Amino acid sequence: MSKADKQFARGQYELAIPLYKADVAKGKGAAMANFRIGEAYRLSNRVEQAEPFYKAALDGGVKNADAGYRYAEALRANGKYDEAAAQFATYASSGGNRTLAARADAESKNALASKEVAAIKNKYDVAPVDALNSPASDFGGTMVASTGDLVFTSGRDGKKYLGNGENFNSLYAIKFDNAATMSGGTARKLEGPFNTENKHEASATYTPDGKTMVFARSNDGSKKGYLSVDIWISYNKAGTWSEPVLANINDRTADDFSPAFGPDGTTLYFASSRKGGQGGNDLYKATLGPNGRFSPAENLGETINTAGNENFPSMAADGTLYFSSDGRPGVGKLDLFTAKGGKVTNMGADVNSIADDFAPAPMGADMGLFSSNRAGGKGSDDLYSFKKRSPKLVTFYVDGTVLERDDKAKTTVPVAGAQVTVLGPNNQRLTLTSGPDGKFTTKLDSVSSYTFLAERPGDFAARASLSTVGRKPPQDQLPNPTNDIRLPVTLTLNKIILARAIEVKDIFYDYDKFNIRPDAAIRLDTLVQTLVDNPKISIELSSHTDQRGKDAYNQKLSQQRAQAAVDYIVSKGIDKARITARGYGESRPIIAAPKSEAEHQLNRRTEFKVTRVAK
Repeated sequence: MSKADKQFARGQYELAIPLYKADVAKGKGAAMANFRIGEAYRLSNRVEQAEPFYKAALDGGVKNADAGYRYAEALRANGKYDEAAAQFATYASSGGNRTLAARADAESKNALASKEVAAIKNKYDVAPVDALNSPASDFGGTMVASTGDLVFTSGRDGKKYLGNGENFNSLYAIKFDNAATMSGGTARKLEGPFNTENKHEASATYTPDGKTMVFARSNDGSKKGYLSVDIWISYNKAGTWSEPVLANINDRTADDFSPAFGPDGTTLYFASSRKGGQGGNDLYKATLGPNGRFSPAENLGETINTAGNENFPSMAADGTLYFSSDGRPGVGKLDLFTAKGGKVTNMGADVNSIADDFAPAPMGADMGLFSSNRAGGKGSDDLYSFKKRSPKLVTFYVDGTVLERDDKAKTTVPVAGAQVTVLGPNNQRLTLTSGPDGKFTTKLDSVSSYTFLAERPGDFAARASLSTVGRKPPQDQLPNPTNDIRLPVTLTLNKIILARAIEVKDIFYDYDKFNIRPDAAIRLDTLVQTLVDNPKISIELSSHTDQRGKDAYNQKLSQQRAQAAVDYIVSKGIDKARITARGYGESRPIIAAPKSEAEHQLNRRTEFKVTRVAK
């Protein structure tokens, strides 16, 4: 083994990385050295830094079945979702590591879905908790009700840990000057027999009475039979904490970590890499008995756990489980999720980032702490508060205008005093009157459709539709807590002039036929609506032919066509006493001497005219 390989095998990745980089510079096994650099970053939880090294390894033809999969992970960690999806898909069909290939197909879909998750915003306010953060790693957090302290994890003091170049983590406590804003106060190392010089301590959790404490502690490398992290337990007797002992829920072949008591004070949730789960780290729970021993650990199941890693569980008082995972569509590496009633939800891009977001600690309804190594913090991991925003409200209004068309002047003018009927969902009906400027307004419901009908004696009624369905902007586009959205609608009235012919456009018949075609029926339906909206009018419906063919034949055909149209209208519920059919044949051409097919078409038409307006 080379010097780099020896440091890598010991888990001292921070020492291995420069040695491998020196090998690359010398051209000494460059492909494998680049791969090992990528692995060193990944295994020390810095996979986003591994991307160029995995790529260089693949470009150099590295002989490792995992390389393509790990490269895809690095791409996703850097928010390159499309590239990651393509790389995962390529790996899934490449026949590499069978276990990873099976997972790669799901990860390809997850990477594509991550773009949608990254668009979920404006649900939470997030802010760093300055009283807790330092240039070192600071994460986790739990309130101790019996003392008023917040206990968290930090690497701000102590020896260097060669796995990632940072300090060993220890447990700290702080009593805020202002607990409501989590501000002020001075952090101190937690009193008691918990912190050690050459091990990591993290994730303290307490029973509600403050008498039992459970936390995670790493192996210093000398302990036999256990892996690097286990769960320990200590008891407060007469004001003194007992020397911590290994809890009986540890698995000798796995990491067990991030314990958190539920609100009942006896159910302990934790993460473990033990065999028999869904893959990676899974979430488990166990019950603490009065004898200080836990019941057998129970996997939380495939609803919560995935083939990826689920870590840092925490149960809120309302029964919502908070946890972190990299096995579901997410914004970055570890994302924060909630689970309630069997439904798992990503907390969205306000809380989550392309970095690791983890260790949620609910501290009230839709609020609490979490940890992140995102850019812009004081150290590698920082603590942040989150609080769900009240949704911004939207109120819809219609701003309507009633006009009347002046055909002679070819203008429209506002109409005062017109009656406007608003027909809404669930048979809602509202009557308004247009003002001196022809205007009217009213509030509308969201996700609803409306019809507006304007009426004035002597005019044809005017109808318009308006919908608020799909009109609500996304929360991030709303400027204010409450927002008015005003939608315009214009209703244009036309004067009723007796015996004035009005063409019904696009009423076509098959050659030498008079039956109503489907396309003609659609046009006739508009005339039906006109008769419904104007119940006092009676009309004559007329049909005209062109001048080709015999007069008598055209006369008969036009009458048949007019009658067919009238029969169709009557079939839609219009009183037959209100409508008369009249065929004029070729006797009333628009163009007396047509010279083209287009001019013949103008003469072939269907018209109606108002013959009577009831009082």
